[in-house]
Amino acid sequence: MSGSPASRASAPLRMHACDVAPHARCATLRVALDPARPRGGRLKLRVAAVGDPQKPVLLSLTGGPGQSGVPFLRRTRSLLGALADRFDIVMLDQRGTGAAALRCPALQRAMGTSDLTVPPASAVRDCARRLGPRRAFYTTTQVVADLEALRRALGAGRMWIMGVSYGTYVAERYALAHPRNVAGLVLASVVPQTGVDATLQENLRATARVLRAACDRCRTDPARDLHLALRRGADGPAVLDALTALSIAAPDFPGVPATLHRAASGDRRRLDRLVAATRRAQVAPATVLSQGLHAATLCADSRLPAHPTHDRVWPFDAATAAHNGLMELCRHWPPTEPPRTDLNRPLPPVPALLLEGAADLSTTVSWMRQQARWTPNAEIRVVPGVGHRVLRSPAGIRAVRTFLARASHP
Repeated sequence: MSGSPASRASAPLRMHACDVAPHARCATLRVALDPARPRGGRLKLRVAAVGDPQKPVLLSLTGGPGQSGVPFLRRTRSLLGALADRFDIVMLDQRGTGAAALRCPALQRAMGTSDLTVPPASAVRDCARRLGPRRAFYTTTQVVADLEALRRALGAGRMWIMGVSYGTYVAERYALAHPRNVAGLVLASVVPQTGVDATLQENLRATARVLRAACDRCRTDPARDLHLALRRGADGPAVLDALTALSIAAPDFPGVPATLHRAASGDRRRLDRLVAATRRAQVAPATVLSQGLHAATLCADSRLPAHPTHDRVWPFDAATAAHNGLMELCRHWPPTEPPRTDLNRPLPPVPALLLEGAADLSTTVSWMRQQARWTPNAEIRVVPGVGHRVLRSPAGIRAVRTFLARASHP
């Protein structure tokens, strides 16, 4: 099953050669700030493609939210290897990213690339004031409308969509809104279509499994040590942020079990250094990941329980669930209308690969299994020892290539 090349019309996008990847073509897609008012304000979104424009589109979506897409075209082409020749690979800078990033200097300094750093309330409120009423037009609902505008501008019929992290949520939402326009899905590091609970209870619980799996020769239980460290005064949200960052960059968690064991005994110096090193590594400008967009999108699409329960978050504690960075971000963000789309229904019955790293704490195996229940024909791959960057792992790359070689066969 694949998008039929015969269904492609001549593209109204004015493509020109560009240097983001060998033989790449670039263009600017103009979309409405508010898709419900197409004659209102406009946005310019950068688009790049590589491949034969007469072949089926494979739209690749990056994560965040807040990460640009066009700079990753070369990497996506490399990921697919010889299979890239079957597609016209397309990427775009989603609204509010890249050169057009939403800029909130104080919030950007506080959070950098982090999802879970606890931001100062003043920085959150300052960002909301800077963005003003337009912040309501930077949610997944508008991104889905942009993707449909892109499909039309490309003259494409059905598209293959490959999403990573937040990009999986965008892909799922697009498939729900436009089921007839999707040929197949690759969802890597999966966010479930129904959204996530901002208390992140499943992520907190997953920490015990992930730490134990990374600790083959430990004489102590790192999950128990984490719990004891929190009881002795360690900062739960900061530790969660650091461990989640490691599940992205270093999913073998080097030195972490010993660090947690010391903290459990009352010596938090190494744990404090780990947290500080994490914060330094997360420093980044809005062009890398826009925290203004991050806030506008996540606080619209996440669920903030009015009366959250924290009875099952071990090895973390209730305070971490209630005051993690996402909860604190959205607690101080102005209310945003939630998605109107009915999210509790299956995706279209197209070929779908769901891929997750077993050591991922940013998106978890349990999130992927939630999404599998809404995904007919889902193929599931859990890659041991790999974290959030599952598409950079040899096993993850093989899984994607094997799936596409079979599912997209002409």
